[in-house]
Amino acid sequence: MIVRFILRALVAALALWVASRFVPGIEVHGLKSLLAAAILLGLVNAIIRPIVIVLTLPFTLITLGLFLLVINAGMLELVAMLLHGFKVHSFVAAILGSIVVSIVSWIGSWFIDAATREARAP
Repeated sequence: MIVRFILRALVAALALWVASRFVPGIEVHGLKSLLAAAILLGLVNAIIRPIVIVLTLPFTLITLGLFLLVINAGMLELVAMLLHGFKVHSFVAAILGSIVVSIVSWIGSWFIDAATREARAP
């Protein structure tokens, strides 16, 4: 369980690093900031994001789920506001960054889940 959390935090750190490299307007200053941003983003996504999703459910339904991009961008901007060393300069950068982070995290989680399934197989 702890190993899986650490792997997911490292995947999130990798995703944030990729976003900082490919999305203009997202900056990460140092490895400590990168790891702290990954852990904080995980906590924000686990605690605050579900509440926001429930509160904005009508908008999400009307937009056929596209409003989730706005929510993800908001979570990324919230992490940037709370953490020195991680900057998001615009809302467009936050949306593009949240797309990159989602894609990289999805691919990384797929590999982690596949490895976990193989380890459990007899």
